[in-house]
Amino acid sequence: MRPVLLMKVFVTRRIPPEGRAALARAADCEVEQWDSDEPIPVKELERGVAGAPGLLCLLSDRVDKRILDAAGANLKVISTLSVGVDHLALDEIKKRGIRVGYTPDVLTDATAELAVSLLLTTCRRLPEAIEEVKNGGWTSWKPLWLCGYGLTQSTVGIVGLGRIGQAIARRLKPFGVQRFLYTGRQPRPEEAAEFQAEFVSTPELAAQSDFIVVACSLTPATKGLCNKDFFQKMKETAVFVNISRGDVVNQDDLYQALASGQIAAAGLDVTTPEPLPTNHPLLTLKNCVILPHIGSATHRTRNTMSMLAANNLLAGLRGEPMPSELML
Repeated sequence: MRPVLLMKVFVTRRIPPEGRAALARAADCEVEQWDSDEPIPVKELERGVAGAPGLLCLLSDRVDKRILDAAGANLKVISTLSVGVDHLALDEIKKRGIRVGYTPDVLTDATAELAVSLLLTTCRRLPEAIEEVKNGGWTSWKPLWLCGYGLTQSTVGIVGLGRIGQAIARRLKPFGVQRFLYTGRQPRPEEAAEFQAEFVSTPELAAQSDFIVVACSLTPATKGLCNKDFFQKMKETAVFVNISRGDVVNQDDLYQALASGQIAAAGLDVTTPEPLPTNHPLLTLKNCVILPHIGSATHRTRNTMSMLAANNLLAGLRGEPMPSELML
């Protein structure tokens, strides 16, 4: 009886237990993992992926031509533990006939919850309030102290009414939002009907919204979309939130808008770069709340993502349909 030829799989980070267990159960795979919670150095990634038919990576792992060349002709499947794929050199991957799996849908609810949390945290100035309790700034009740902005009777603008954008609108609606606006590549009347959301141009959305939530994909068209012109059109009382990708926002322009009082406040779950250097100017501002990209960070969501990423990888290696394949 001939021994079974095992397919090498390289995993670029420690992943949640359910995904790890799914890979361990695969009798036809030999799994090698970068055993750390920290990003894998490029040299180690090149070494690990060499000759491997399968790669399971994270959004912080840049899989470019250099990595693909190091992998060689054996690489058949890349499975990313993310819904975003801007870290993958898709043109090069397509050229080489490599299949790609990703994890859409499963993180929609967690990311939408985080977006609403960040919006409320920012507009009601919660980090400032917590700090005042801790540093002795809370002396007595004052009529105008730490006043923020509420959602009731407001206009909310959503940049990108995809799965996550819709989930955010669905959660904001019960707060008494009066009007929803959205912008994107094209109108989405069926999806917008639930919220009676109006499709407008990006400048109109910037000018009319009390709250703006950016939930679009990063594409050449959206890179740097929220820039000086965008912020200049916003109301002085408006609050800006980004949970999409850092590169959608020109952070220098955002800093100027916040520091000069051009807009009221901003909440970011994504930045450029990540992590944001601790001496970055945005971190000096009281009216800017920055989180470390935790949109999908619930135990259930991360476990589900890891399971889907593992199943995508195994299906691809076996020549089967992937549960979630990115069609190139």
